[in-house]
Formats: sequence, structure tokens, C-alpha cells
Amino acid sequence: MSDQPAVQQTAIHRSGFACLVGRPNAGKSTLTNALVGQKVAIMSARPQTTRHTIRGIVHREDAQLVLVDTPGLHRPRTLLGERLNDLVRDTLSEVDVIAFCLPADQKVGPGDRYIAAQLAELMSGRRKVPVVAVVTKADLVSRDALMQHLVSVDQLARAVDREWDDIVPVSAKDGYQVEELEAVLISHLPEGPDLYPDGELTDEPEAVMVAELVREAALEGVRDELPHSLAVVVDEMVPREGTGDPEKGRPPLLDVRVNLFVERDSQKAIIIGRGGSRLRAVGTEARQGIEKLLGQRIYLDLHVKVAKDWQRDPKQLRKLGF
Repeated sequence: MSDQPAVQQTAIHRSGFACLVGRPNAGKSTLTNALVGQKVAIMSARPQTTRHTIRGIVHREDAQLVLVDTPGLHRPRTLLGERLNDLVRDTLSEVDVIAFCLPADQKVGPGDRYIAAQLAELMSGRRKVPVVAVVTKADLVSRDALMQHLVSVDQLARAVDREWDDIVPVSAKDGYQVEELEAVLISHLPEGPDLYPDGELTDEPEAVMVAELVREAALEGVRDELPHSLAVVVDEMVPREGTGDPEKGRPPLLDVRVNLFVERDSQKAIIIGRGGSRLRAVGTEARQGIEKLLGQRIYLDLHVKVAKDWQRDPKQLRKLGF
């Protein structure tokens, strides 16, 4: 028996960035929120809802996983679409692992093949980036259909002469294999310390989160044409004088003024609704989410404005933050 003291193993700690990509409405935002355990990205049944990269942060004792949710990678039809694609490509070149989301309830199609071809270049470049194929919305199909889809996803990689580093079916809705996906993504991260303070869930500025919550509320129950044409900008967020009670820890009422931009008068009418009913409903729903986010009461003042063809106008795109 050796008299040498036992060597204590130092636990490996990993940290880094994972980017979720996929065609529009592949379930990326819902999966981001499920992994983080709290809402940090807006969700909508409308495609191309996400306009910004949202960083959600997963904290574990042995790792910190920073999730980057991106707009859907697609064949662009407007200047806005081109800029969103550029945003995705810039993000992909800087992350440690990519999660390619493919919904189980939709067949592998041209959009998926387009993205797979883009990812193939990253997988074989000088700085090889691992790609995990994530089959989302597994709860929406039968077991047999899921198995068939997994085969199709595997064949998609072979079609571009590559192999996915892992293939993981998940359901963000009921939590099926969400923890397993988290572990797989973390396994591809480099060793390193935490990148963000403990407890922080996103590095998005509050004004951006507020704008996203308003846009999510405005997108509910409207026509298909509107998502691409709606931009939301926070004008100001200022405490109202004479409200609140610092001694009792009661924050002041926050006046939040937000502008919603559409491209045509007909779209403005959709947002406002008959007698302003639709806009009031948007305000009520958004205010609840914003108060939960900020932890204080707010007065939400919404204004709908027309910025004609802003998706194709470089000056207006800059003005709206794109």
C-alpha cells in the first residue's frame, strides 16, 4: 500500500457559446427559453420573428453555456433579409458549437439543404466548428415518424459530404431531452471560467427586451403579411416624478414610450384595430410581460407609425437599428 497522498482530481469547467440556427419557425426561440429556464427570446407561430441575436445563459456548477438565438437563415428577398443573414453568418464564425434545428413535424426541405450547405463550409474550415443536429418539436409526431425524420436528418449531412457531431431529438414544450441536449452542447465547449456573473440570464439591454415583448404581443392573431413589416423601437423609459417610495423599497412608476413601425397604412389599421381595440389588447399583454421583466409597475404608451418600405431603405434600416 503506497504512502503517497491521493492526487485530488480538479473538476473540469467548460464555458463558451452555442448558436442555434435553422430555417424560420424551427423552434429556436422556444428551445432557447427551455434551456435557460426562463423567457429570454420572444416566441411566435409566425416565421422570422427573431430580429436580433439573443444571448441566454445556462449556469451549471461545471459549465456555463451561452446560447445565441439568431434570425432564421433563409434566401433573402429584401435588404433586411440580407442583413439578417449577414448577422447569422457573423455569429456562426465566432461560436464554439452550432445547434442546427430541424422541426420533426416538417420534412427536410430546400431551406434545410441551403443551411446544411452553409454549415458544411464551417465544419471543414481552418477553425472547424462542431454542428449538432437538433430535431425539435418531437412531441408533435409519432415515434415511427420521429425515427424516419432522424434518418432524413442524417442523410442531409451525407448529402453535403459531412457528418453531424451529434443528433438529438428534443421537445421544448414538454422538456423531452432538453437536459440531454444541454449536456451534449456543453461537451463541445472548451475548458474555461464563467463568462457572465452567476444568476445573469441574458446580456440583452432592457430596452431591446421591452421592444421584443411589444412586438411579440403585436404579432399575435394578425395576418401573415405583418411579421416582416413590423419594427418596434423604445423611444424612452423614464421614472415618473412623485411616484414610488424608496423607504419602503417601492420603485417609481416607469413611463415607457414605444413606437411600432409598419410599411403601409393598411398595416397600421391592422395593428390599431376597430376603435383602437387591437392596440389596447397589445398594450395590456405587453405591459404584463414588461412589468414581470423589470419588476416594477409601468405606464405603456404605444404609437403606430408608417415608415414606407422600410425593409428596403438603407437609411430607415439604420434608423430602426438594423
